[in-house]
Amino acid sequence: MDGFRFSTDVTVRFAETDAQGVVHNANYLVWFEVARVAYLAEYAGGYSAIREQGLESFVLETHVRYRQPARFDDRLRIYTRVGDVRGARFRFDYEITRDGEPIAHGWTSHACVDAKTLRPTRIPQALVDAIARAEASS
Repeated sequence: MDGFRFSTDVTVRFAETDAQGVVHNANYLVWFEVARVAYLAEYAGGYSAIREQGLESFVLETHVRYRQPARFDDRLRIYTRVGDVRGARFRFDYEITRDGEPIAHGWTSHACVDAKTLRPTRIPQALVDAIARAEASS
């Protein structure tokens, strides 16, 4: 996918489908999370590294546009990238494909907060730098 430098794969499980064999819409948000956690593992030492600094990353808002249904046993690729890093906020963009064809896309916006006070805090410079390196690669 154009503009995306990271992807991860999932295979649709039977439990993710309804009686008609179509994936339930909420699972796309789970797959976004799978890609987000894999991205952080690849480029920023993982989500646990962020938590070890006394920080959390809250989801503030989500959006999904469904283009085609996914079905049991489909092999999907989830592309993700980070953009719009400002202060305590950042945003992940996603594109889900099956056999190279887009089936859904969306985004999640996040806030970095202090784990004890839950108050917004600037994204650590090390994470900002890791995101910049990741987005500049390839």
